[in-house]
Amino acid sequence: MPLKRLDSQKDIVSFHETEGRLFSATHEELLTGWTTDIYFLKTRDVLRSAGLLETPVTAEVFTRKSGIFAGIEEVLRLFRTFPEPPVVEAVPEGSAFEAKEVLMRITGTYESFGLYETVLLGMLASSTGWATAARECVDAAEGRNVLCFGARHVHPAVAPVMERAAKIAGCSAMSCILAAKLCGEEPKGTIPHAAILIVGDTVRLAKLYDSQIPAEEPRIVLVDTFKDEAEETIRVAECLGDKLSGIRLDTPGERGGVTPDLVREIRWRLDKAGYSKVQVIATGGLTPDRIRLMNDAGASVYGVGSYITHGTQRDMTMDLKMVDGRPIAKRGRLPGIIENQRLERVL
Repeated sequence: MPLKRLDSQKDIVSFHETEGRLFSATHEELLTGWTTDIYFLKTRDVLRSAGLLETPVTAEVFTRKSGIFAGIEEVLRLFRTFPEPPVVEAVPEGSAFEAKEVLMRITGTYESFGLYETVLLGMLASSTGWATAARECVDAAEGRNVLCFGARHVHPAVAPVMERAAKIAGCSAMSCILAAKLCGEEPKGTIPHAAILIVGDTVRLAKLYDSQIPAEEPRIVLVDTFKDEAEETIRVAECLGDKLSGIRLDTPGERGGVTPDLVREIRWRLDKAGYSKVQVIATGGLTPDRIRLMNDAGASVYGVGSYITHGTQRDMTMDLKMVDGRPIAKRGRLPGIIENQRLERVL
């Protein structure tokens, strides 16, 4: 039976855990208010009893740290499901912002959006944190492609949200299938070590891989599973010849990880052997600082996971600044709206 939009505390009394379900919220639960904090539902009951639930208000959203703004499109999709959505202004998604800058302004009755304060702030906080970390990597790469490989580091329910935020920040592609499809793109990625381990030899795997993937898809092969990376690189290059687009390095920390010296040696050997068009793709625990070192060593593409997914979330705050046409604010905040010329009407 479809869930109805929460309206009062009475609506949650009959809910009981459904045995065997996953703990992540469904889209229906998000849209009907089930992931909000209980005090916003209590607020509805209190304001309704005083005849104030439909009071006109203006709220503003900000955060105390600078970053790259993301998540507004998801908030708008939430609001578009409302019977009477509020008016929304926001800075452009993907743009840099300063600490305490007003990022979003919402105008409407409190009844129209107040219940969803928890939800919209969470959407913005997570996406903005991921986008900020991704932009740091993109900037460090200095024009080289950065692919987001972070889905394995977050709960699968939010992996598409995370990878979309990375895309907004400038990442060229993403590996999560649903994330890419929701962005109107195709997922990008090669093969894991598991395939090579099962086949038993990197070159044999390269041949099988070449025979199975579409002709237009780049041939990129991992070269750190069994043998020395430089040796394996040349073996694969000689096997695939002009078909080989790139080799991927993902050397584990137990073997020293992917270092600038390793990248430099492989780039040198590829060039000397006549494979200058073969790209060196570096992955594995990359950070902006490590990416900058890899640039000079000859890396062409980066796959980044944990640095993006571990990006510090931006704690978003929503304050009421106008109530029934009167400037107002809690102590410590400035009453009335704060002008920001970058705000654009988005809903």
